[in-house]
Amino acid sequence: MLITGASEGIGRALALELAALRCQLVLGARDEARLESCAADCRAAGAAVTWRSADLAQPADCTRLVEHALERFGGLDVLVNNAGMTMWSRFESVSDPTLYQRLLSVNYLGAVHTTAAALPHLVRSRGLIVAVASLAGLTGVPERSGYAASKHALVGFFESLRIELRERGVDVLIVAPDFVVTQIHRRAAGPDGRPLGVTPMQESHLMSARACAQLMVRAMRRRQRLLITSRRGHLARWARLLVPALVDRLAARAIRERR
Repeated sequence: MLITGASEGIGRALALELAALRCQLVLGARDEARLESCAADCRAAGAAVTWRSADLAQPADCTRLVEHALERFGGLDVLVNNAGMTMWSRFESVSDPTLYQRLLSVNYLGAVHTTAAALPHLVRSRGLIVAVASLAGLTGVPERSGYAASKHALVGFFESLRIELRERGVDVLIVAPDFVVTQIHRRAAGPDGRPLGVTPMQESHLMSARACAQLMVRAMRRRQRLLITSRRGHLARWARLLVPALVDRLAARAIRERR
């Protein structure tokens, strides 16, 4: 099982949950020190683990990460596309337009390239692809336009891929978390493209990464199509069809209240 973005947050929490199930894990992320720490914790929990540093904005790194998984374990049955970055800024305030390219490169194209490298092996194992999107991939969110756009692209890609793979035995699970307590908010890009350094969220009101990971493990076992992790997420999905203006107001309030 290969997990990208595994050094912290949801990726790390998921790796630890799966380690307790004695899974064979391949962990990928940019930060070698945090990856090594996560791998050590997973081994202590009883898993066979390997890791490789990878920048998923670089297609060659995506391929090498998959190759590393094959070299270590000889096959691949689950790919979790979790790596990502985010932003916090109104569009009119963004002074670094390359921010939108970076968001697409990591959140969308990184998953596309990793999946392309892994797909022949997942077809062989009749495996599972997990795409960690966001509620922002199902509806627009103010101050996160680039992030929402990249996650909409991710959802559209994997919805399409699911249909293509239906008769090949490969399932696709799209995960749409609500806000989760992770470092991604502290490293969110501001209007100048640089990390904020502090979280804008009221973290006491947010779901923990571990709780999100536990929901994901259950959905993976069931090979679900879609996992939405909050009640307001379920509400927004259906309300968008019936009362879309209400969903706009809910999204604006969530950002205004930072929770």
